[in-house]
Amino acid sequence: MLDINKALSNPLHYEIDPEGNLSELEQWSPRYANQMAETENLQLTDEHWEVIYYLRERYRVHDNEDSARTIMHELEDYFCDNRGRAYLFQLFPQGPVSQASRLAGLPLPPHAHDLSFGSVM
Repeated sequence: MLDINKALSNPLHYEIDPEGNLSELEQWSPRYANQMAETENLQLTDEHWEVIYYLRERYRVHDNEDSARTIMHELEDYFCDNRGRAYLFQLFPQGPVSQASRLAGLPLPPHAHDLSFGSVM
């Protein structure tokens, strides 16, 4: 089990952060993505790789400044071709932005997981 205090004091000690994302972008490789996909019962196809490489290039240019919603709209515009958002969820069942970012070795964009959404408190 990950010790969060150790991860915060020495993030390079761990290969991944508590959310399962790589602590350093340089550690990523297609082999790593395939291994991660295998643990998530996902077989990566050319369509998956297009999204993964798109997100990596987008991160290189824009860093992590845009919200998950903005990125999701871009993915829809660029990859759906009138197939709708469901197409992206077929490719990445755990969420096109969060699962694809994880496989691409990228940190999650802001608001990718809103833990307060739907709470009754």
